[in-house]
Amino acid sequence: MSPLQHTGALDRSSRIMRFALKYYRAGVFDSAVGRMRPGERERAAAFADDIEKLGPTFVKIGQLLSTRTDLVAPAYLEALERMQDDVQPLPFAELKPVLEASLGVRLSKAFAAFDEQPLGSASLAQVHRAALHDGREVAVKIQRPGVAELIRADISVLDRFARGADRFTSIGQRMRFAEIVAEMQRTLLAELDYVDEAESLERFRERLAVYPELLVPAPIWDYTSRHVLTMEYVPGTKVTDIGGLRRTEHAYGPVATALLKGYLDQVFVHGEIHADPHPGNVLLTDDDRIALLDFGMVAHVPPRQRERLLKLVLAAVDGRGEDVAAESMAISARLEGFDEARYVHEVSQLVARYAVRSERAGLSEGRLLLELARIGTACRLRLPAATTLLGKTMLNLEAVAGALEPGLDVKAAVEDHAYRIMRERLRSSLSPQRLGMEALETQQLLRAAPRKVSDILSLVADNKLRVRLAGLEESHLMESLQKIANRISTGVITASLVVGAAMLARVDTPHTLFGYPAFALVLFLLAAALGVTLVVSALLSDRKVRPREERGPLD
Repeated sequence: MSPLQHTGALDRSSRIMRFALKYYRAGVFDSAVGRMRPGERERAAAFADDIEKLGPTFVKIGQLLSTRTDLVAPAYLEALERMQDDVQPLPFAELKPVLEASLGVRLSKAFAAFDEQPLGSASLAQVHRAALHDGREVAVKIQRPGVAELIRADISVLDRFARGADRFTSIGQRMRFAEIVAEMQRTLLAELDYVDEAESLERFRERLAVYPELLVPAPIWDYTSRHVLTMEYVPGTKVTDIGGLRRTEHAYGPVATALLKGYLDQVFVHGEIHADPHPGNVLLTDDDRIALLDFGMVAHVPPRQRERLLKLVLAAVDGRGEDVAAESMAISARLEGFDEARYVHEVSQLVARYAVRSERAGLSEGRLLLELARIGTACRLRLPAATTLLGKTMLNLEAVAGALEPGLDVKAAVEDHAYRIMRERLRSSLSPQRLGMEALETQQLLRAAPRKVSDILSLVADNKLRVRLAGLEESHLMESLQKIANRISTGVITASLVVGAAMLARVDTPHTLFGYPAFALVLFLLAAALGVTLVVSALLSDRKVRPREERGPLD
């Protein structure tokens, strides 16, 4: 690293440090606090402004934090949701080298026409309209130069800060900032890989083909790389810009219902959540179809976790609050001090309000999931990130559906399709292939059981049955016991040296240092060094016991 680069890195670290110290005690992560404190809305707006000033890494982090109702206080969530990822576009001359280097050809050879004025400009990329030599119109997404290196450097700084906060602060021990930063790092680095986004486009396009009302643009693979994504250009109107006259001339209820069904399929059948279907990424095409854009943020849900989430949603639409609490606890981590009785009670009350659909309560499917995560945090239960992500996605879908068909009964559509998914899953579990596999596993178990039982009985009869507890010698208990023994030994030696030095100081000797007996002074200095080392070691390496965490069987 050159001296100039090193100076820039230090300046960047100091800016991030000043930002962290400024909002350390601002209550950003007090999600369990229900009421708004005086001046908090203004502090939250300043927080969002400062995040934008720190650049693309923190803009994306702000977007990710806006989905975490279980972590971030309501006022800060509102401010982060209003934060716009819309920045001043770069001159195309700065993007052209990235485009040509990524595709390996000159611009004129790759495209018949290229509009240098961007369709949109965000913190990570710009999108331009172009035409291929075969006449197809495309949209070209080009990553801003140097943004990947900046994100990696910023994440590295944040990781150091997070580990320090986790070790030395109470809020860090409660929030586990290092885990949050690691999760954000995975998400951001995945979003920087446009090959991954192109694969997501292709998967969603194939899976949603069963819904003719929906459209996902196809990626153009010959013009796609890690830093450039080329896809079909889809002309259309943002759903929030649909005029009243067009809405009265067309019935968009079936289109909105198809959108909800398609997303429910993605989550509960295929295990993927398109995390950013907000109205700005959803277009109504000229032939009255819904076009879905921007698949940079796609979260994956493991099979058994998605089954639990499906049961949770079905229990919620049925108004079974205790079942919702049970399913959510099964996929969550129980932190030390978890109040199960309070959690079950508050979740039951929440689901009861949702079941009656009080308009004043403002509850919806997405809001219920987000409130569920907030209650979990207040009761010391950490729900998986997929819960809040699904809740945020559902809220965005409800906004899109409301823009298309204001009178649509979203609850009925979700309930009907969720039960259909459950029926399909039960039907597939009774298929000949699935039953054959289970029968084969049962046969293997029954064939091996007599021999295993015989082996156990033989060991019992010969008094040779032993239970071995492995790993104790590598456990934290043995490490702690050794540390205690070493501290006690060092303390005893230090005390002995001090006593010995005091006794020798009374002995007359011709060998002196600074007017004191030399040998006694050496022993005293040695004792002082050991004592200081012992205290420093205790302050730096000893920490409070990490809060106990019990994970559900499927987490």
